[in-house]
Amino acid sequence: MHIEMTDGDFCIDAALLGTLFGLAPERIPPLMRANQLTGVCERGVGEDDGTYRLNFFYGSRRARLNVDARGVILKRSIVDFGDQPLPRSMRRS
Repeated sequence: MHIEMTDGDFCIDAALLGTLFGLAPERIPPLMRANQLTGVCERGVGEDDGTYRLNFFYGSRRARLNVDARGVILKRSIVDFGDQPLPRSMRRS
């Protein structure tokens, strides 16, 4: 699977985000509109030039996708703090 990128903007399939967070894909858009599922994009610099880190936050979970300039997923990770809130430091990157 890859991420679509057009004019510097990423388009992530709701099915992918649903898989990462254990949610049905149809729940993703309303959660995003309500700012309950948010995201941050970071551009790689130095030896990471040409890559992007897409971070998504929902409740006590963070999902991260590292992608190249073509949108190919190079790495994915998920951190779930269970009943504990996501630490503030995890929301920065």
